[in-house]
Amino acid sequence: MKFGKVDDPDNIDFSLPNDHPSTKELLQKNKLKNPLKVYVGCAKWNKADLKGFYPRGTKDELAYYSTQFNSIELNATFYRIFPVDTFAGWYEKTPENFRFFPKFFQGISHWKRLVDCEEVLNEYVLHASNLKEKLEMPFVQMPDNFGPKNIERLEPFFKMLPKDIKPAIEFRHTDWFNDTVVANELYDILERNEISNVIVDTAGRRDLLHMRMTTPTAFIRYNGANHPSDYDRLDDWVDRLEEWVSQGLENIYFFVHQNIEKASPLLSSHFIKNINNRLGTNLVIPKMDNPKNKF
Repeated sequence: MKFGKVDDPDNIDFSLPNDHPSTKELLQKNKLKNPLKVYVGCAKWNKADLKGFYPRGTKDELAYYSTQFNSIELNATFYRIFPVDTFAGWYEKTPENFRFFPKFFQGISHWKRLVDCEEVLNEYVLHASNLKEKLEMPFVQMPDNFGPKNIERLEPFFKMLPKDIKPAIEFRHTDWFNDTVVANELYDILERNEISNVIVDTAGRRDLLHMRMTTPTAFIRYNGANHPSDYDRLDDWVDRLEEWVSQGLENIYFFVHQNIEKASPLLSSHFIKNINNRLGTNLVIPKMDNPKNKF
């Protein structure tokens, strides 16, 4: 994940901003409705990116990955709509507690920009539905130039979706979160349609770290900088998530990226170990077959 990469992470203030006041209000409305679910994963499972993670001789990367993690963000689905048989194969290879969080195909978000996209949307949903109950929460990533002038496209798009799919959505234009009038209108739309507001934590785009949830789901895309500060940043997230759980958070979906992806399992192990200790969860702590160094 090169988005937000910086040359010198030492110059970045990585402290998490204060919560938006409405986050606590929203969480307390939902308190104690459902038991906490926690899913942590990487963005991809291929051996070329996750060097040092797979034991020598591993033949099926996904089958092994799913013994170490309980979820995958699945960025690959942004670039093409995979055949039905591929999705069905992924379903069969993974254990029953494993969950997929595939990114929407770029033809929907970037080429059509959420309008006149019924045909390609239906194809994507039809194929992804072969993940069955393992399809947890797909997410839409909008391009940088999709700004508030396009706000009228959001609600009609959400209404196109099948009722059993409530996605998350990521915005990258700064005005969505830093123009108060626009932000409030956006949050109202997302809450009304039960759409989760993706939180992006990356070095070069601190302006997108909005800390405003619109459902009782924290969908966090964490991008480390291959720097010692990555571990302290994860510890800060554990603190914040523990606070949100005390307020009524129901779901934690946390996906770890790195500019050099081979460190993602190491960071994930650190995060999972602390989450287990603090929240009483029992997630598997991923192992590295050859962890030469932290970065």
